[in-house]
Amino acid sequence: MIISSQFVSRIDLKPDAGANANVSQYPFNLPAIRSLGTLELHPKVTYFVGENGSGKSTLLEALAVSMGYNAEGGSRDLRFQTRDTHSGLHDRLRVSKGFRRPRTGYFLRAESFYNVASSLDQIEEDPLTAGVLASYGGRSLHAQSHGESFLSLVMNRFGPEGLYLLDEPEAALSPQRQLVMLARLHQLVRQQSQFVIATHSPILMAYPDAWIYQFGADGIQRIDYEDTEHYRITRDFLANPQRMLNVLLEETDEDE
Repeated sequence: MIISSQFVSRIDLKPDAGANANVSQYPFNLPAIRSLGTLELHPKVTYFVGENGSGKSTLLEALAVSMGYNAEGGSRDLRFQTRDTHSGLHDRLRVSKGFRRPRTGYFLRAESFYNVASSLDQIEEDPLTAGVLASYGGRSLHAQSHGESFLSLVMNRFGPEGLYLLDEPEAALSPQRQLVMLARLHQLVRQQSQFVIATHSPILMAYPDAWIYQFGADGIQRIDYEDTEHYRITRDFLANPQRMLNVLLEETDEDE
């Protein structure tokens, strides 16, 4: 048996997990989770894409918790809880790891990043733990705009040989800043880092040779970048925005 050198190579739903699950309850009411089976991860960059509520963030969260990260985000050393809302899916996953261990890592989720920033400020205020913000650019994340704090995290806290699990990192980033993030992602990949990213951004998911998994009513399927709905809708809109607007607005007028 060959042991993979990547940090995380595969996610499996334990054989009895689906059979013993209540399919009417979250998260097994989601087709993508219920039919998970085995999901191979790219050694460099893997994307989870799909509509809101399709299960991509749910699976990413479960992976993060399985790897020892706080469900609300942060590094493995950051421990806080504002509200217990994560599912128990992590207990039903089998995560295959390689022989290498990441030197560093981070779980970034856009919806609870404010809570992470607040927790870091509290740690910084304690004389026994002061200095933590030095790894984030030396300034409170609350003292920056949402987009600036995201980039500060990626540019300062992320380092070589890391495992990075990112949930909708584009939420605070302008298109230009998304391009900056892509460049930083590439730099970290060349430094032996691995990324798993749940995203809606056609800019971020354009990273060459990445694997893209689409979550939907038919489960989880590997898909080419140009075949994603995100790419096709964005391309069609930018090619002729007026035509698409006319169709959308006409349909709205008819509904009224």
